[in-house]
Amino acid sequence: MISAEVIEKILWLRHQYHFGPHKIAMYLKRYHDITISPSGVWRILNKLGLSRLPASQRYKRKQTRWKRYEKQRPGHQLQVDVKFIEPLGQVGRKKRYYQYTAIDDCTRLRVLRAYPTHDQKTAIRFVDHVLSKLPFKVEKVQTDNGKEFGQIFHWHLLDKGIGHLYIKPTTPRLNGKVERSHRIDSEEFYRLLEGQVIDNVNLFNDKLQQWEDYYNYDRPHGALAGNTPYERLKQKTQDPLS
Repeated sequence: MISAEVIEKILWLRHQYHFGPHKIAMYLKRYHDITISPSGVWRILNKLGLSRLPASQRYKRKQTRWKRYEKQRPGHQLQVDVKFIEPLGQVGRKKRYYQYTAIDDCTRLRVLRAYPTHDQKTAIRFVDHVLSKLPFKVEKVQTDNGKEFGQIFHWHLLDKGIGHLYIKPTTPRLNGKVERSHRIDSEEFYRLLEGQVIDNVNLFNDKLQQWEDYYNYDRPHGALAGNTPYERLKQKTQDPLS
């Protein structure tokens, strides 16, 4: 018999984050020491008419599935991209921001930063910020062919002894880890900001930093067998052959 308290937690995770049965079961075990199978979670959601999200909130799976490859050591390759953020703030005062994201291919550790500009100078500021924050040496950076990652940015990386790889045009799947992380941002971070007035980039970066910390240190990832990126980093640094 599932207690009312457990059902309440399941419903909160469903309504707050739109998590599916597997993610809900993972959270309950990790943070509440509650063991319940994904099928058990699904039965509860189904009984309450919540087994399917509204159409606007469902992820539309592509017909073609691509196999993802993972680098075996931290820093071997970062995927870097820019997320165009819907203007935030009051009508007439809304600000346009650009979220720059770097994700380590091996650990999924991320660095996030928002800027009001979208050009090579900003991309260079961001990558320098990334290099100052990550606890390991970066060997290579992979980006799309956007104007912000042009020749000045390219040579800036090379001058630092870091390789720069462009993905093929119109193939965002090759930057799949950072693309997927942006979808998580939309589902679990930006949705919670709806209706808030944020007209200061420093305030916005404070919130983004909180989300970055949660993502790296507290949020379990299905692709990491329920571990956080920081836990994966510790595994890889303790056992480089893992």
